[in-house]
Amino acid sequence: MEETRVSTLELFFDLVFVFTITQLTTVLVHHPDWDGVAQVAVMLFAIWWMYAGYAWLTNSIDLARPTFRLFLLGAMCAYLVLALAIPDAFTSTGLTFGLAYLAIIALHLGLFTHATSEVSARSILSVGQTNLIFAGLIVVGGSIGGTAQWVIWVASAIGLWVVPEIRGVGVFEIEPAHFVERHGLVVIVALGESVVAIGIGTAGLPVDLELVGIAVLGLLLVAGLWWTYFADEEAVGEAMARADHVRRARIGVTGFGYWHFAMLLAIVAVAAALKKATGHPFHEATTFAAVALGAGVALFLGADSAFRRVLRIRGGPARMRAALVAPLTIPLGLVAAAAQIAALVALLTALVLSRLPLRRAAPARRPASPPAQPR
Repeated sequence: MEETRVSTLELFFDLVFVFTITQLTTVLVHHPDWDGVAQVAVMLFAIWWMYAGYAWLTNSIDLARPTFRLFLLGAMCAYLVLALAIPDAFTSTGLTFGLAYLAIIALHLGLFTHATSEVSARSILSVGQTNLIFAGLIVVGGSIGGTAQWVIWVASAIGLWVVPEIRGVGVFEIEPAHFVERHGLVVIVALGESVVAIGIGTAGLPVDLELVGIAVLGLLLVAGLWWTYFADEEAVGEAMARADHVRRARIGVTGFGYWHFAMLLAIVAVAAALKKATGHPFHEATTFAAVALGAGVALFLGADSAFRRVLRIRGGPARMRAALVAPLTIPLGLVAAAAQIAALVALLTALVLSRLPLRRAAPARRPASPPAQPR
């Protein structure tokens, strides 16, 4: 059976997610406090539920059909509007955010009922009804504002994830190779935004040795996060392929859902910290930037460890140990941002090197040819 691969339309769809992550990072940069963290966490919790839902959707429909492509582009437009509303969602654009979210869910449900698998098409009905209810509540909360909005949005974001767990996710026939590749590309997109944050943080500054050094250090930090996540791509795919449909759905919700949410939240925190730190690398970072950097890397490593535990693949304990060390770099950031970034790069490098084989297996030798017999 031929494996389904990620289409160019899905890659195009991910361009909106780049902007979504950028907007969430902007919230954290402008509100470097617990209020900003809470805003980002609540919005990302709701956004990731449906963005992951579209990964399940494109795993189950035939995107060669022009009608389906048009509806997916419609969802892309709704996501763009939602992203535009993110920075002021808790002050003035909450209703816009809610209406865009409702449109995203309605399009998702309508498309999923045309899944190539009848089992998946039936299973989405229960989840889709729950999605519509909580999307309606998000619209109501956004229109009210204030404390009521906070209460309704927090309850709705949690409910989107918890209610399906209580009622049962259902049976979805997931094609493993596409599913793994799709989520991996989302992580790459999010990490790419961290690279953009480095560039924005250095905008307008002279390109001298100091700037080059901190830019390279920031890139190496992001590269370390990339390497730790993608170190065992084949093992992740094989774990999904071995699982039956029921377990695949469970892995999809827990491993690719909960723990990828935590990794994405960590990437937003790291991007915001890098954006603040790169402009003045040898000055002390703000307390928030230092904490965001250390805690962000720790959260990413811890979530990656938990993700591997769900899939029952190696590497989890080593990442968890590194996650416990990462916050110890926070005092360095209070002295100089570059020192903390360098320490985190060293930590990730040690983690990567510890998982590499000591040497490559020697290639199999060909059997020696028998000596030529004299004529």
